[in-house]
Amino acid sequence: MAGMTRERRMTRSTNSSFLTKRRTALMAGVVGLAVAGVAVGQFGYGSTPALAQATTAAPVTAQSFSFADVVQKVTPAVVSVKIKKDVSAQQMAMGGDDEFGGADVPPQIERFLKRFGFENGQGGPGGMQRMPRGGGAGERRVVGQGSGFIISPDGYVVTNNHVVDGASEVDVTMTDGKEYTAKVIGTDPRTDVALIKIDGKNDLPFVKLADGAPRVGDWVIAVGNPFGLGGTVTAGIVSARGRDIGSGPYDDFVQIDAPINRGNSGGPTFDLNGNVIGMNTAIVSPSGGNVGIAFAIPSETVKTVVDQLRQDGKVARGYIGVQIQPVTDDLASGLGLNAAEGALVAQVQPDTPAAKAGLKSGDVVTKVNGDAVKDARDLSRKIGMMKPGASVALTVVRDGKTQAFNVKLEQLPTDQQMASADGNGPATHDVPRLGLQLAPAKSVQGAGAQGVVVTEVDPNGPAAARGIRSGDVILDVGGKTVSNPSDVREGLAAAKAENRKAVLMRVKGEQGVRFVAITLDKSKG
Repeated sequence: MAGMTRERRMTRSTNSSFLTKRRTALMAGVVGLAVAGVAVGQFGYGSTPALAQATTAAPVTAQSFSFADVVQKVTPAVVSVKIKKDVSAQQMAMGGDDEFGGADVPPQIERFLKRFGFENGQGGPGGMQRMPRGGGAGERRVVGQGSGFIISPDGYVVTNNHVVDGASEVDVTMTDGKEYTAKVIGTDPRTDVALIKIDGKNDLPFVKLADGAPRVGDWVIAVGNPFGLGGTVTAGIVSARGRDIGSGPYDDFVQIDAPINRGNSGGPTFDLNGNVIGMNTAIVSPSGGNVGIAFAIPSETVKTVVDQLRQDGKVARGYIGVQIQPVTDDLASGLGLNAAEGALVAQVQPDTPAAKAGLKSGDVVTKVNGDAVKDARDLSRKIGMMKPGASVALTVVRDGKTQAFNVKLEQLPTDQQMASADGNGPATHDVPRLGLQLAPAKSVQGAGAQGVVVTEVDPNGPAAARGIRSGDVILDVGGKTVSNPSDVREGLAAAKAENRKAVLMRVKGEQGVRFVAITLDKSKG
């Protein structure tokens, strides 16, 4: 509300002066490109005679360069999405009462924003307005506005899940002012994609999802409904690709610097051919307005999710049943790998596709169907975008040798639980080389029947430096299972005898099972 108030208080003369300066600066930049001899590529969109003629016009100059043709082509397919939902007074209190409140920000995005010190409600581009419901005092009607885009003439519309989440009514407004009622076909909270549909139409304007990924530095055009103002167009470039903002295992965002604000949620970002390269979903902003850091879901992800939502109304993801972690330089050294690439299997869940195929903890998955796996996140994304029942060829490095495994994917479970067994009475032993006090897991209540429990950690020791904490359970050292402290000592001695720079320990803690590489001190016996 504060941001809108400040904007409304600006005088007409101030606005005019500011806009004049901005226009001058932007034109100067374009002139600079022309003087420097930098060619600005002609648009390659459209197939109508008028558009074809436009693309064969005179060479682009500072005076003729414009996004107008592509904007004219795509904006009829960009819509405003308004939703209504009923919530209790208690829910309203939890969500806050600001005009553009935090209810629009999905929880995973909110966690990302808090890492940068931004408060709830400052990061999501889709503004929410709360209005009293004409009825009982215990409930209110929430009215939310976002954006979307039509992908077929029969009225399928793509938007963000967090725009339509919990909606009791969905209305779509076209750029020409026509309004339609829409229904939610399906949503996917994991990728923040939703599909809605306008019924009874077969001649609506639509846009196409791009087949390929944009390059960093490519021009892009964003169209949306910021602050409920209606169709608004902004331009910028692709700032980065493959961004992980901590929203989930399938993060692969396109970062753009086109001005994106609240209400742009679900809106499309186009390339200069008029194809959708991404759907806007989040911004980073300390003030609630644009600062040039926006994130869009790439078109490849949108296309994969929408195809399933259109067919089944939900998304079923592939699952192989492993806990994985990134391969760090230390882990690569401990595993004898040439580079810190791929995904390290920390644990294989019993009776899962991975277990049936023969995968083991310590394996490093380097390829999926011949495509290189960059890291653990990349493997999660590749498997998660496949359907259950598909057969997948995995390339795995085990004990320094490359092996191939065929895995038939199953459906990702909704909940995964871990069980532990009981035991009794600890007896600890010191392992000075690691800075740890250890005890057999079976002697510690609640630690389980396998491994060795960490009962005390020297804060200045090498184990503490690698994140090992009291309560962690060491399952194996150097690839061999351990059941008492002497097994740990023997594992360290064996690694030193083989002249390894580091020894790998598989450790179970609050964050699940992971591998930890401990650098060996050659000076100690």
